[in-house]
Amino acid sequence: MLITDTSDAATKLDSASATPVVRHLRQTLLWPLRLMPTTQPRHAHRGPWQVLRELGDASPWREEIDEYNGSSDHFHERHYNEFVSFLPYVQRFLYGDGRRGREAGTDIGSESPMRVFRRHDVAAVRVVPKPGDAAVTLQVVHVDLYFFFDVDVVLLNVEVGADDLGLPQAQELLYRFGRAYPGGWDAQGQALHCMNSVEWLAADGRVLARSDAQQREAFLSHVAEHRAPRLAAHWAWLMQPLVSDHSDEPGALRFRQLEYYRMPVMAYLSLDDPRRLSRSDFIRLAMVTGAAEPAVGGAGPLPYAEAQVADFEQRYCYDRFWVDAGAAPNTRYLCNGRALIVVGDARSEFFGCRDRGVLAQFRHQHFLLFLIAHFQKAALLMFSDRLVEALRNLDVHDVASVKRFKRAIRMSFEGFLRFTHRYWFHEISEQAQVRALFHLCTTHLGLDPLYDEVKVRIADMNTYLDADSLRRQANTVVRLTVVTLFGLIGTITTGFLGMNLLAEADAPWWRKAAWLFGIGIFTTWLTVYTMIKSKRLSDFIDALSDERHTFRTKLAVLARVWRAGAD
Repeated sequence: MLITDTSDAATKLDSASATPVVRHLRQTLLWPLRLMPTTQPRHAHRGPWQVLRELGDASPWREEIDEYNGSSDHFHERHYNEFVSFLPYVQRFLYGDGRRGREAGTDIGSESPMRVFRRHDVAAVRVVPKPGDAAVTLQVVHVDLYFFFDVDVVLLNVEVGADDLGLPQAQELLYRFGRAYPGGWDAQGQALHCMNSVEWLAADGRVLARSDAQQREAFLSHVAEHRAPRLAAHWAWLMQPLVSDHSDEPGALRFRQLEYYRMPVMAYLSLDDPRRLSRSDFIRLAMVTGAAEPAVGGAGPLPYAEAQVADFEQRYCYDRFWVDAGAAPNTRYLCNGRALIVVGDARSEFFGCRDRGVLAQFRHQHFLLFLIAHFQKAALLMFSDRLVEALRNLDVHDVASVKRFKRAIRMSFEGFLRFTHRYWFHEISEQAQVRALFHLCTTHLGLDPLYDEVKVRIADMNTYLDADSLRRQANTVVRLTVVTLFGLIGTITTGFLGMNLLAEADAPWWRKAAWLFGIGIFTTWLTVYTMIKSKRLSDFIDALSDERHTFRTKLAVLARVWRAGAD
């Protein structure tokens, strides 16, 4: 049974027909983060999930042996329905090719490239949306970390739920829960847009960690010092032993924010009569804008100007099941890319069924399509960040810096190719509903333009490196040609008809050794000197071969070989 402290109030509101009541709420947060390269030598060539696995009891996270890799006793029909919803190449991405890889102890090959870790110490979360509001306790269904082979991205997944909430209360939970830090403070010093208070609770009711959103000075000083936002204390605690890269805390696994501080969210809302919701309510749910002020349920004003939402139903709604018929009547899907909301009738058994119904689909098929879309976006942003960092660290006057830059660009190019062939796909399912919702997500997230932009940037960088390598090779060939040309004069002169200018064949060995050493030193010096002057000498050769130049001009070019500052 899901927990809430507001069921009595919600029942009174419903009986008075003042505000629709959300009989059951599920809220799922999905927070993409970039994993930073480790600076510890012993972890340099290990995957982040391997480092986390090896921490053992020092970490609350445990690798999740899911229904596909674990015992068949835990494999249910809802897992089968989830599996067959996706195309074969997506199945291999999500589930791998069976248990052979795990039994062999490998991390790649037949196993899924996705690793899941779960912590079990958090049982509930107590939140206060705004000052003066009653506390609401939500059950924490699970808290997971998703890692991906060959991509330095981790996704935090938190699923919570509650029963019997007023619609404005549910809207505030969707709007405020899932903010990595406060968006600002009002004149009274109260944090804006986020929860006024958040407490993670253990199964026995102990407070494990609480938010510090009201400590304005701590957030201000952190940004002033690090030029990076400070995570709220309850989110920083939940991520441990992973720590923010801008934090002073030690940690082998460090991460940075990739996107907006507001975490992508999924929500399942079960109401007695979804038709009671007004167009304004649906717009607020789809855009996750919070409750209307004042909260008047079905009579609330539009959150935006009418011109901005004139095409709302076409752009943000999937209304295939928004009819008064079928197994789950009056079911509506809302999607803006960063949010995927499903609203339906609590009186429908199929809508609330956790094995075969809409709730099961929401927690399995729909969650995975949402995860794939946001993973793809996070990976693209990660590659973009890598390019920016490589350019920022480049010092063209430092040979070591140039080498590091080239290595970073080559690695990004290779990683992007592997990402494209392993994780990038436009179609994930032939089922109409899954395919339509995935297209809604990817369209609003702008994945195709983002992919093209990152691809062009990486290709431009790689093309530049190839052109630079060809230029260097051409310069080397020119210099060697000059050295060979001038060396050819001496070689032919002294070697003509086997001529020996000095007859030292019968001389003592020490004299022959002295001649060999002296000639070797002179030849080496002459070759090095010719290499040093090879660029100017190549200009002289070009001028010499150009019949348009006069003899005097050619001599002037030759004179520049020894003139200081001639270049």
